[in-house]
Amino acid sequence: MPFENDSTISLTESRVENPGRTVGTQVEAWRATFTDPQASVAHLLCDRHDPRSIAFSFIESDLTYRDVTHGELTEDSRRFATALSDRGVGPGDSVAVLMGKRYELIISLLAIWRVGAVHVPLFTAFATPAIKMRVESSGAKLIITEPSQQDKVLPLTADTDLAALIAGPEMDHLMTTSEPFEDAAAVGGDGAMIRLFTSGTTGKPKAVPVPVRALAAITSYMHYGLDVKDSDVFWNSADPGWAYGLYYGIVGPLVTGRRNLLLNAGFTPQSTAAVMKKFGVTNFASAPTVYRSLSKKSEALDGITLRRASSAGEPLTSDIVTWSVGALGVEVRDHYGQTEHGMVIGNAWHEDVACPTRTGSMGKALPGFAAGVVDNSIALNTQDSPLMWFTGYVDAPAKTAERFTPARDWYLTGDSGRMDDDGYLYFSARDDDVILMAGYRIGPVDVESVLITHPAVVEVAVVGRPDELRGELLEAFVVLDEGSTGTPELEIELQERVRKGYSAHAYPRRVHFVDDLPKTPSGKIQRYLLRQVHN
Repeated sequence: MPFENDSTISLTESRVENPGRTVGTQVEAWRATFTDPQASVAHLLCDRHDPRSIAFSFIESDLTYRDVTHGELTEDSRRFATALSDRGVGPGDSVAVLMGKRYELIISLLAIWRVGAVHVPLFTAFATPAIKMRVESSGAKLIITEPSQQDKVLPLTADTDLAALIAGPEMDHLMTTSEPFEDAAAVGGDGAMIRLFTSGTTGKPKAVPVPVRALAAITSYMHYGLDVKDSDVFWNSADPGWAYGLYYGIVGPLVTGRRNLLLNAGFTPQSTAAVMKKFGVTNFASAPTVYRSLSKKSEALDGITLRRASSAGEPLTSDIVTWSVGALGVEVRDHYGQTEHGMVIGNAWHEDVACPTRTGSMGKALPGFAAGVVDNSIALNTQDSPLMWFTGYVDAPAKTAERFTPARDWYLTGDSGRMDDDGYLYFSARDDDVILMAGYRIGPVDVESVLITHPAVVEVAVVGRPDELRGELLEAFVVLDEGSTGTPELEIELQERVRKGYSAHAYPRRVHFVDDLPKTPSGKIQRYLLRQVHN
């Protein structure tokens, strides 16, 4: 929310977590590396690594796979960079990429960065209008896609200057016949490498420019947050069309020289378990919905023991944490971040910063960031967050101003929450999702965390609906498992569960049993659409 003056900031409620001396020294070293005026993305992400080391394992739906080395990525991306340059792509130009988790995706990204251009990620589930908005907004001069996606793209190239390049024989030919690109462009720490659009949870997506210096924050999270070690078999299963999958499934493994698995197939609990078993995954990162789906098929996980398990995207409920200890051999730890910063708060895994987890908490500020609560909003202290890289949205000064206090000393996440005396942070809701009922502020996650513990409930979302007497009343939208039916008796049972498990005043006055919940392409529940559902 915007502020009229700084006096509205409750500093007594804003406590800051600072990293220790050793951790701080490491953070500063990363910061120096990635703010260098001569920083080259292709060099930092690929060329500086041992050319014999494996960068990615590309896995097909039948579990056949191909290991690819950094040397192969360097060679092919140099040749494809020449092809891009021959098509007029150069420093500062935007290139959109609409592609699944295949080898050509990585080659395309490295080639884009090698010529100094900017990558515009596109999610493969997008329809043509969503693609068009991002392509036009970014001013992309080229879109690289794959055969399964080209029907969405070709209408955009008709009667326009936008060109399309299709992975397959065309791209293979270019990599075979083009000479290697001579020098990787040096764009410097402030140069843009990605233009990623927010998921549009409550409004039109906004363009976030990601500078090269963001690699310091990405490296820090890979090291301290996820604790990815040389000995790990790491798998971040998130889609690279969105921040968590792109930052920590593509860029993070590249910049740290750690292998990641890329599964070119849709998600099922059975296929996820099969990949874990065949490849011996020890360090797994994914969304809460993935863990929840796995919990319904626990028998498929027999024989799997993880060293680390991390979750991001939506709040992690305590029932999954409890389940994971027995099913995966380790608790799943909740982490919090945004497209605008990457991961900034979490129950970090690395022994230098790890703390005991607390029920319902998403952890503490991660190294390189200082967090607090400003007027009920989870916030970042800009002066004490050396790894913070976001300064504003592209061509959207009004939207940018909403994210900062007037003096720009605090960045406001737009998520409400609280911090306890020990610096642990607790997510309550998006500011737009907080329910105000009879003078009480109720975060939907608190109620959802109780409802989801019912064995028949697969997914749930809670919203506030207008009420003349109380201001708002709680209503729940519930997705049941295949063997359950939404009955009046079950509605009463769920209401009682909230009364007894959370609060007598915060139970849902009505429960809607639905087939599914509206979500953004990145999997975030769109509660604002549920508030528009007529009774």
